[in-house]
Order: sequence, then C-alpha cells, then structure tokens
Amino acid sequence: MQANDQSAERGEFSKGWTILLAGVLGVACGASPIPFNVIGFTVDPLIAEFGWTRTEILFPITIFGVTASLLAPLFGSLADTHGVRKVALWSLIAFGLSFAAISFTPTAAATSTLYTYYALWMLVGLVGIGSTPVTWSRAINLWFFKHRGLALGILLLGTSLAAIVVPKLAVWAIETQGWRAMFAMVAMLPLFVALPIAFFLFREPRPEERPKAIESASGKLTGVELKAALKDYRFWLIWLSIAIIATAFGGAFINMPTMLGDRGISQQDAASVMGILGIGILTGRVATGALLDRFWQGFVAFPLLCLPAFSCFILLSGDVTFVMAGMAGFLLGFAAGAESDLIAYLTGRYFGMAHYGKIYGMLYMPFGLFSALSPIIYAYVRDTTGSYDPILQVAMFAFVIGGGLLLFLGKYPAELPEAEDDTSAPSPELEPA
Repeated sequence: MQANDQSAERGEFSKGWTILLAGVLGVACGASPIPFNVIGFTVDPLIAEFGWTRTEILFPITIFGVTASLLAPLFGSLADTHGVRKVALWSLIAFGLSFAAISFTPTAAATSTLYTYYALWMLVGLVGIGSTPVTWSRAINLWFFKHRGLALGILLLGTSLAAIVVPKLAVWAIETQGWRAMFAMVAMLPLFVALPIAFFLFREPRPEERPKAIESASGKLTGVELKAALKDYRFWLIWLSIAIIATAFGGAFINMPTMLGDRGISQQDAASVMGILGIGILTGRVATGALLDRFWQGFVAFPLLCLPAFSCFILLSGDVTFVMAGMAGFLLGFAAGAESDLIAYLTGRYFGMAHYGKIYGMLYMPFGLFSALSPIIYAYVRDTTGSYDPILQVAMFAFVIGGGLLLFLGKYPAELPEAEDDTSAPSPELEPA
C-alpha cells in the first residue's frame, strides 16, 4: 500500500509538473502580488510630483483590492463553469494592459488627476482577479491530492518570486525612467512572460487524469455547494481568521518601505528587505505545504501564523538595524506564505472540488478586502500620530487571534457529496495544442 501511495504521489508530479510551472509564473505575474509589490515605492515620487498624502497615494491599493475581491466569487464561478484556462489567459491579458494604462495618468497637479489615477486602479481590479490564485489553484487542486499541500505551496511560490524580483525592478525603473514608465515596464511580466507559457502549458486535467480521491465512485467530482458551505461554521471560522490576519499583514507589507524609512533605512535597503520578505514567503509556502500533507492543519497553522507577532515586536524597537529589519521581513513573509497556502488547501479539504471556485472566491474575498483596507489603516495611523507603533501593537495580538481560530475547525470530512453536474473537464478546443 505504501509503495502504491508513493507511486501515485510521483505520478501526480510527473503528470502535472508543466501545469504547475505555468501556474507558478501565472501567479507571479498576476494581479495578486504585483500591485502590492510596487505601490509602496510610488509614495515618494507621487508626493514630489503632486503633493498627495501617503493615505491618498496608498488608497488605490484599497480600490483595487476591494474591487477585485468583490468579483472573486464571480471569476471563481466562471472557472468552475468554463474551465480555468480560458479565464486565466484572458485575465492575464486584461491585467497587463490595464496595469500599463496607469502610466497614462495626467501630469497636471489637479484634483481630477487623483480621480483619474484612482479610476485606472479600479480598472485593474475589475479585470485582473482572474489572474490570481482564484483560478490557478483550482487547476492544481484538480491535478493533485496526495501532495496537494506541497503542490499548492509550489504554485504560490509565484508571489515569492514577485516579492524578490518586482521591488528591485520597480525601484530601478522609477529611478531611471520615472514612476509612469515603471507601470508600463512591470506590465510586460504578465503579457510577455506568463501569458505565452500559460498558453502552451496550462490546462485542467481530463476526467481520466484526475486523482481518484476527489471523485465519487461514478467518476464525478465531490464537494458541497456554496449555499451549504455558507451554513457551515467552519466556513465562517476560516473567513474570520483570514480577515484578521489579512488586516494585520496587508498594511505592514505595503507600508514596509516607509516604515523602514522612518527607522533610517534607505530605499535600496528597504527593497532588499522586501526581497528577504519574499524569501520568507517562499520558505513559508514550501514548508507549510509539506507539513499540511503530513499533519492536521491546526497543528501547522497556529504556530506559523503567530510568527509575525515577533516581526511587530522587532519593528517596535527604537533602533532597527538592517539585520533586524531583515529578520522582521522574513518572519512576516513566512507567515504570509502559510496563510495563502491555507486558503486554497482548506477550501479543497473541507468543501471539496465540485464548487471549489465559488467557495474559494468567497474565502478569497476577506483576504483581498482586508489586505486592501489594511494599508490605509496603517497609513492613516502614521499620518495622524506620526508613527506606525500604535497599529503594530494591535497587529501583534491580531496575528495570534487569527491563527488560533483555525484550531477549532475539527477533522477533515471523511466523505463529500457527489456533484450533480460535473462541468470541470474543459472542452478540447480550450486545451493547448
């Protein structure tokens, strides 16, 4: 039996590695990590050009995040119905073009310029959510079961790659070409890196290629409907945990360059810290995924999600060195990697795959919403008190509470109901040639 299990695990990766590779690049170049990795570096140039406040400059990430999050269930439903390949490819195109369009923000320092800037960010949110893990993770969940945690961890390494590469690219582009050109240059990543590879490699499995564990005896996918999930206390425990952690994390992540600047750390060193944060996310993804394949999620999630509390403690110190900042960034990133893994993993394990996109979209909503609201909360505290310390003190406790909620989810369901209509298999014309 053990030999058969090991063979099945190797089989999952041998069949699905090209899809996983395309998914990693899709996540890295999609609308989930890129906006969050660049907007923090626009603060100084936009203040210099327009005189806007930090809150005004970071408000677009809230507009983007709220817009995208509210649309996540819709895009998840489209992925359930029409297959993730079609949704992901068109969303990559739309995200790249809309993100590049921000470079056309008017030069006049007028109120209308600020509103135009906001409108362009809203457009990114309207069209970009299909290029996030809402779509990519559905396909990975359909290809993998025995090593699902590890596969999802590898998939979400895309955000780590973005955190390592994009801040450096953004800083270089702003310093050499200006902040407008930076948006156009970063937009090349989804259009000329992720899109071609996903076009040739990314698809859902055919019914005969799927792991048997996600199917009923008749070969149909299993899983609860959205209305049943909404009546399940476990759904709301996960939802609340995600909301609390995202509120504590999002603002710390976006405001990190400014936060470190307040401690006397240069922009280049701050970009390096963001790179270290990306390494933390990368490590957290793989470690969390591997642990989830072996242990119940509560034993994995709670200790890992408490790590950012130590980051807050470090950042509250009066004299933060580069080494201390790097440590804070790493721990913050490690926990962020764990949380993103958990959203996709818990959705599949507790609610099944038959209606995964809709349910994942609903659980992605608090992640997107509160990650988007959090930077404004942090920026507002900084603008009104002159320090990030008050919000960091609150965040310390939020990380512990958010992680603790997952301890009450209980065991994974032994059985899940069969889907009435299995529409997950893509039409042949939608598959790569």
